[in-house]
Amino acid sequence: MRILIAESDLSTATPLIKTLKGAAYAVDHVKTGEDALDMMRHYDFDLLITELNLSDIDAPELIRQTRRAHMKVPIMVISSIDRSQVKVKAFSMGADDYLVKPFDTDEIIARCRALVRRSRGYADSLLRIGELELNLESRIVNINGKPLHLTGKEYSILELLVVRKNTVLAKDTFLNHLYGGIDEPEMKIIDVFICKLRRKLQNYGLGNLISTVWGRGYIMRDASESSENAPTGPDTEGNESEQNAPNPHISEE
Repeated sequence: MRILIAESDLSTATPLIKTLKGAAYAVDHVKTGEDALDMMRHYDFDLLITELNLSDIDAPELIRQTRRAHMKVPIMVISSIDRSQVKVKAFSMGADDYLVKPFDTDEIIARCRALVRRSRGYADSLLRIGELELNLESRIVNINGKPLHLTGKEYSILELLVVRKNTVLAKDTFLNHLYGGIDEPEMKIIDVFICKLRRKLQNYGLGNLISTVWGRGYIMRDASESSENAPTGPDTEGNESEQNAPNPHISEE
């Protein structure tokens, strides 16, 4: 999952970035509302966290412009101001949450997960697709009650596919969420990760859970749909890439 933080004060932004990265989020940071809007126009974020009073515009104006541009990203406002009229204004503009500083690190992580989960239509942290269960809180994956052992990158890819079930995800979407635009490897590394993930799922009889959409990317459907819509012919965006690509020498953790 990828989070954008709009915060002018580095003394607040730095520990928040560290906390969210420690919770396995990819994090981008900007200091102004205009920069936040520009980032959201070019990249796909799962959550925006914004300080109430930025150096150029305040959070309600940032939220208003975000919603006017039909961006549906969940928005959390953080501020040391704990006044009901300020909170009401933020919510009326389209904020999804308001958290008063100082806040507990466990609380903000829990709120982030809840906002992302609800924005994708899930009521709780345990997501199910057929026999597969993925727990967003513990980051544990089970199939028929048996644990599926994944590397950090494999889990992140699977989580993105499950959370956005029935949505075709382009390879650059995976790159953005895995690396956040920092030291991104070549695009074909996504094919390699997908192939390794498919092999592990195949050991549980779920090899067709992830489908290739030719020329567009990958999609995860319900298990019943996957068996009916399984791709045919050579997997030119997956298996073939793994066979022909040299060892990328990239850590999967």
